[in-house]
Amino acid sequence: MTMTATDADHLKIEATRIFSRKRMVSCGIPLIVLAYLTYIFFAFDVPGLAKRFEIDNARALVADSYSYKTHVSRDNRTGDVSVSIEGERKGTYAAGTSPEWVALGAETVIDLGKGHVVTYGADNFVSYDIPGYGMITAQPSRAKGVQAELPQGDVPEWINSSKNRLTVTTEEGRLTVTRNRTETFRYFIGWELFWFTLDSPYHGMGPVEVMNRALSGEAAEIWSDFWNNKMWRHADVAWAIFETILMAFLGTMGAAMVALPLAFLAAKNFSPFTVVRQITRRFFDFFRGVDALIWTIVLSRAFGPGPLTGALAILITDTGSFGKMFSEALENVDEKQIEGIQSTGAKPLQRYRFGVIPQVTPVLLSQILYYLESNTRSATIIGAITGGGIGLLLTQAMITQKDWEEVSYYIVLIILMVMAMDWFSGWLRRRLIASDESGH
Repeated sequence: MTMTATDADHLKIEATRIFSRKRMVSCGIPLIVLAYLTYIFFAFDVPGLAKRFEIDNARALVADSYSYKTHVSRDNRTGDVSVSIEGERKGTYAAGTSPEWVALGAETVIDLGKGHVVTYGADNFVSYDIPGYGMITAQPSRAKGVQAELPQGDVPEWINSSKNRLTVTTEEGRLTVTRNRTETFRYFIGWELFWFTLDSPYHGMGPVEVMNRALSGEAAEIWSDFWNNKMWRHADVAWAIFETILMAFLGTMGAAMVALPLAFLAAKNFSPFTVVRQITRRFFDFFRGVDALIWTIVLSRAFGPGPLTGALAILITDTGSFGKMFSEALENVDEKQIEGIQSTGAKPLQRYRFGVIPQVTPVLLSQILYYLESNTRSATIIGAITGGGIGLLLTQAMITQKDWEEVSYYIVLIILMVMAMDWFSGWLRRRLIASDESGH
């Protein structure tokens, strides 16, 4: 067939039109994306967020996650001086005892290192000798507030002085003076009292000495002091981890057991009744359409807080998700295998058992194990709402805004828990699915 000049002109015009349309689309997409990003920039108040961001607070937060502070406090009303780890009563040194850098007596001398010395004198007087800057003194009283005297010159940013409060923050520590209290903080790297608390006879021992004590017959006492640590609560943390895994396991496995028989009602090739099939599918859509966190709040009103509420929330949500996936897997089974089982005179339940289940088992196991791994992470958030599991402990530690080393501890445990579940589900998936496919 010969193409005329008119046909060639039409083809050129059509090609030009298509090219122009594609160029308009390709130019329009970046403009839409740019407009959307501009909207986000102002809708989320990014400029205001940048102004509110405090680098010092962020730095302190990060430092608190891997360090601890020792408080040397004086009650200005009674003159009593106490030394404690993280300011907690469970980490308070016994009366008359203190770390080697704190000298108790008529005057309390606190050596913060590198020449920084804080002294608690008589009549609530306090001084802070800072090398390269000078001596800072303060006299707190209920009548006149905090009378502070600073070296001559401009006041540096790391000193905050007012009528009722004096705060001095240096690289070696921090001094805070108010009418009723004088407190000095000194920071150290590590998680203090993680192994043994101050009242334990094993506190301060090196690992070699502790091991020798364990081998000499004190293993049970050493384990008891560690396991029942009042500061880090290792026993409670272990139980919380168990509750989190239990919530994920019960919710996931319960959902799989409920969803499998219902999936037969939603599959076209197993449910000839359209009404039943549509009702079952809408049932799945309803339960998976509502997030597990919403179900957690609803169920907590009915059953109260606890791990069972979290497990039921996961069960309800995953029932909808499993039902949809299982029904789609059932619709794709090989009918010839079912017909072969039927030719032997097998009843419907037997045809399902030997002709259907072996075909969909790899898909079912793969999805169940994947959701088990995913729900282990979700159970942490759900536990924070329902009052169970490691999520509750994590939330409590974050709310206090002082025990960020405990927050780090819980986050590390959650990561290790998820990694362990990932390894376990992968190992189990390989064993079960591989054995299924091999026919053993």
